Amino acid sequence: MDTRSVPPVDDDLPPPPPVGSETDSELPGYTHRSQEEFVQQEYQLEDSKGRPWIWLKVKSRAKEGKVLPLFYDRDTVAGTVQVDFDKAGGAKTVVLSVLAGVTAVGQDEIRFLDLNTVLWSSKTAPSKPTGKQTWPFSITLPTDTNIISERGKNQHTDRYPLPPSFSERASPAYIDYRLVVTVKRSSFRVNQMLTTNFAYVPLTRAQPPSALRQLAYREGSSLVGPQGDPQGWKVLPAVKVVGTVFDARKVEFECTLAVATPLIFPLGSPIPLTLSLKGNDEQALDLLATPSAIRVILSRFRLVGSHATSDDIDGGRSNNSFTDICGSAYFWPSAEGAPEPGTRVLQGELEVKKSLKVGFVFSRFSVRYVLALLQFQAPGWAPASPSGSSVSSAKEPLVVQPITLASVNAVGVVPRSYAPPGYVENHEADYNTAVGYLENGNQRFLHHHGFA
Repeated sequence: MDTRSVPPVDDDLPPPPPVGSETDSELPGYTHRSQEEFVQQEYQLEDSKGRPWIWLKVKSRAKEGKVLPLFYDRDTVAGTVQVDFDKAGGAKTVVLSVLAGVTAVGQDEIRFLDLNTVLWSSKTAPSKPTGKQTWPFSITLPTDTNIISERGKNQHTDRYPLPPSFSERASPAYIDYRLVVTVKRSSFRVNQMLTTNFAYVPLTRAQPPSALRQLAYREGSSLVGPQGDPQGWKVLPAVKVVGTVFDARKVEFECTLAVATPLIFPLGSPIPLTLSLKGNDEQALDLLATPSAIRVILSRFRLVGSHATSDDIDGGRSNNSFTDICGSAYFWPSAEGAPEPGTRVLQGELEVKKSLKVGFVFSRFSVRYVLALLQFQAPGWAPASPSGSSVSSAKEPLVVQPITLASVNAVGVVPRSYAPPGYVENHEADYNTAVGYLENGNQRFLHHHGFA
């Protein structure tokens, strides 16, 4: 696998899809970037004496030649192939292939993309070529692919969008795209191949937020909460939190988390949140309504094998379900509305890091994201254990909400942060990242659900 870095997604977006296509309304406003503006990258294969005799030139969206070629969905992979036939003894055909596959650690690759174009064949050539011969090529990437799978005694064909390239250190699975030039030779002679990996990034655009949130972004005014902007929030089911304060008395209160809608957030943007606490013990409310006591995290689930396409993302075995924490929210007292006895309201946000990869669901490998409200954590607070369980509720999420990450902002929307100066992100422990998945064996992330 090519070890060069994968280029980041830039602000240059591909041409608009054909009018009337499914994605036409999803990704409006794309600016055209012609093939002439792409960066040309060159690769070569040398013979045993160090002399190059196969050359591949390809134009891509990469910012520079030192990184992998980069293509977005619906892009055309174009370039030239050159072969020195004086060094290609016995050549029968020259083929350019675009290949892609998913590979779980310790297993064979499952190929899901295999596009080939014959550049030259001795069967159709009028004469035997000599010297250097050059052929152009142009292959448009499809938006989806068919996967054949066995279910019992029957075979089924499922259609999936092409997944993004995925390669991380110690990952349980990889998704690899590559360009291959093959010079096929006569019998008893080894075929020669020149291969380079490339990065494939399907672009998705976030949906516009509510009209009131858009207005707040444009004017720099405060966000309106769930009561004043019900169309702009998803209020999650209230949860009952029970525990002991200072080993002195048992308290119970109601906690409600709200997440801004739509539940699709662009990379590099904040996720607006609100959290309300209601109870009769003012001292306990003050204790748990402090920003440091509230823990809302963004978790990434990577599922491998037959479980990958399941809706039950936490139902897999320890050797095919992997979880890591990608971010933590920070909160501050809300300035909206007048204070009420027995109630505390906080505003918060969680930054979606630009470096994250968008999620996808594909055969044998998927990546999903979930927001989770964990048990409160404060000096003097001891959460009660669930009835009939020996596991502390501190190890279980109070409420979870799946979300989707998008490549780019909604058209005309520029999200902004509302965190007051001095508020910083809490960094949760990430056991899998620190130790490494492969070294970790079959241990789950921190505990049962991947939450600490």
